[in-house]
Amino acid sequence: MFSIIKPGSRVLYMKVGNHASEPLDKILERKTKEIEDEGMAFWGYGGSTCHPVTVVQPFARSFEEQGGTIYLVMEPMDSKHFAPAVRAEEFSIDGLNWKPIPAGVNVTGSRYAVVIKNLHREEFELPLAQTRVALGNSMGAVGSKYISGRVDKACLEVSDTAHGAVDDRPPVRIGLVAEVVKPYAVFVRNLPK
Repeated sequence: MFSIIKPGSRVLYMKVGNHASEPLDKILERKTKEIEDEGMAFWGYGGSTCHPVTVVQPFARSFEEQGGTIYLVMEPMDSKHFAPAVRAEEFSIDGLNWKPIPAGVNVTGSRYAVVIKNLHREEFELPLAQTRVALGNSMGAVGSKYISGRVDKACLEVSDTAHGAVDDRPPVRIGLVAEVVKPYAVFVRNLPK
């Protein structure tokens, strides 16, 4: 098992693929350049399961305060996300106070973004049956049961054994990893017209 996946570690798991009509390989290339130029990148996402203020920020902050590092672990998948490829112009840590997104950072077709650095390809298996949802309405749910249907991301804590009944679902195949850095997750938007 990859060294960041050990009992007690926490990860932000996300399925990723083509986004806003941009292929995943191009997104990876663009984000790598953003990190080289700006020291960080925004990895855009949507949905309500990993809200920046109520889930991702407290999840990451509490683990970092204990001396841990949160990693974004991404499972590549086929995706048909065709939202317009419009660049967000502002970001907010709290959803109230907005600042311009740095010129060298681009996030498109998203409501939220995870703040990352050290993005790289890394292939390993993540046994979701050995994880639990660490925060939110489904806190304590077994990761393999939580990640299904339209749920494609979660803040997870890893344990050393499978939870509950034997889970015959195979581990998921992780292909990309990044370190999540302060302020961990933000809101993004276009400037009001």
